[in-house]
Amino acid sequence: MVMREKLATGVAVLLGLFVLYTAGAGPFESLQQRGIFLALTLILGFLSYPLAVATRWRAAAAVFDVALCALSVAACLYVVTNYQRIMGELPYATTLDKALTAALVIAILEIGRRAVGLIFPILILVGLSYALFGQHLPGRFAHRGFDVNFVTETLLLGDLGVWGMLLGVAATVIAAFVLFGSMLLHTGGGEGFMDLSLRLGGRSPGGAAKVATISSGLFGMVSGSAVANVATTGNFTIPMMKRLGYPASFAAAVEAVASTGGQIAPPIMGAAAFIMAEIVGVSYLTIMKAAVLPALVFYLSAFITIHLVAVRRGFRLVPDDEMPGWAAVLHPRKLLPVVAAVGALMTAIFVGRSVTTSAFWGIVALILVFVLSNGMRLGVRGIAQKLLDGLQDAGRGLVIIGVLLAGAQILVSMINLTGVGVTLSSAIVSVAGDNLIMVSVIVAVVCLIMGMGLPTTAAYVLVAATLVPAMVQGGATTLGAHMFVFYFATLSVITPPVCVAVFVASGIAQTNWLPAAIQAVRLAAVIYAVPFMILIYPGMVGQGSWLDFIDAALSSAVLVCAVPALLSAFPMTGKRPLDIALYVLAIALALWTFSVAPFIAAAVLVVAYLGGRRARMRITI
Repeated sequence: MVMREKLATGVAVLLGLFVLYTAGAGPFESLQQRGIFLALTLILGFLSYPLAVATRWRAAAAVFDVALCALSVAACLYVVTNYQRIMGELPYATTLDKALTAALVIAILEIGRRAVGLIFPILILVGLSYALFGQHLPGRFAHRGFDVNFVTETLLLGDLGVWGMLLGVAATVIAAFVLFGSMLLHTGGGEGFMDLSLRLGGRSPGGAAKVATISSGLFGMVSGSAVANVATTGNFTIPMMKRLGYPASFAAAVEAVASTGGQIAPPIMGAAAFIMAEIVGVSYLTIMKAAVLPALVFYLSAFITIHLVAVRRGFRLVPDDEMPGWAAVLHPRKLLPVVAAVGALMTAIFVGRSVTTSAFWGIVALILVFVLSNGMRLGVRGIAQKLLDGLQDAGRGLVIIGVLLAGAQILVSMINLTGVGVTLSSAIVSVAGDNLIMVSVIVAVVCLIMGMGLPTTAAYVLVAATLVPAMVQGGATTLGAHMFVFYFATLSVITPPVCVAVFVASGIAQTNWLPAAIQAVRLAAVIYAVPFMILIYPGMVGQGSWLDFIDAALSSAVLVCAVPALLSAFPMTGKRPLDIALYVLAIALALWTFSVAPFIAAAVLVVAYLGGRRARMRITI
């Protein structure tokens, strides 16, 4: 047990150093970079998720793990050493190639099963089975058929199978940003985020919930993982909310929703955003700009809902003795490393450096400033330990990302090989016609279902590969369609019945997950409408004219105010039926495609609010 843990730590640090080196010096040849990355990821995966370790079968399981790990790593190294022949000659599959492909695929499926459950490997097996036997299906879903040799050549002996674009992004851009986030958190960023959140939100109504929202949003911008974010910040924020009298289900919901929003919040979004940039063929800066307004809508709506609920229920503020002073929050030792890291990152992006290189310079700036500002206090050993912890944590975090995207790449390659994505898109369009809203509703449901058993990145990739063409055919822009899928894949982690972020938060809060999930859906109610607004208002994602942007911003402002007020029963006029009618009218106008509808919706809310001021004063008195 101890030896395995030491080996895992060593491999994790090695993986982190590999990512840091290639981010700065530039990646190796594509197959070499991806092969080395996947080899290290698989080794770490077998060490981190051993089979049957606590049973009487552990000895036999250990032999199985060693054998499968050795064969799968041999497949990776085979590609690394033969990359010139593979890319230059397009070789035919031999018996050795087929054996190595089988071992590699089984290893990816098995680590995926241990890390995220059965649904992920089952989907990949369905895709492989369809490629091998789909010619026997009736109707439009039949294809011409592909034998084992052709599938092997696709998966192993080229850059369209396992070694395709998804694994390429994971081995470069995503890996660099995971390392950036890990180093930032381990060099004081985590403590700084939490202290800043306490100062900004702690002394207002619903302060503890607002602290959770701010801190989880800040952490989420760095980690890009809702579940990891809940597990990190939730262990502090959820007990604090419960201690101040917040219902456990509400505390769990706040943390789950806030952590989910981190995946869609610039500047560092979830892994799916980097993949989207590659698929759509735009810069990551374009994706960041497109995500700004929806992210503001997400967090503003959560803040307003929390505030209204806190005022109505009389939730307590964070006590003064738990509030850090501004001097401590803004101390250069805490502040400068974060400012240096984010400043160097954004500067490099804006001057035209690649995203991976920008992350490298952010890490370099972070380390330099951290050493200068903390060297005397921590000493050489303390500094080294912090940096090693960051490397190790990043390496371990890359296991799931690497294995999931390698597996997703297998499935995507089979989708592209068989053409089933085009078939599915045609089937959807034939059912929904050219009605974009009908097509998008079907796609939204599929996204939520896919996301029930898969992490956001995998759910986004699989739905984007199969169903985005249907949305584009129905009239959506390419960027708008991908953002639509991305948002619903993100929301799947808080949407019942399988809502993993809520499960983790409920476990920390020691409460039933279902009430927490209902509260989470209410808190995130506005964001369920945002993907449809992206289709209605191109300005939501920075497309179109200034008037399009103004329409999108005004519609968003109406929704941000009206939906939380409706769900929290805010007394606009003092007459509940009239309030409901006004809120529903404003929401409907905000979602209407008529150009002046957002202005009418805003006018309805403003007039009703000003006209009902006297009635609200009577209620307060």
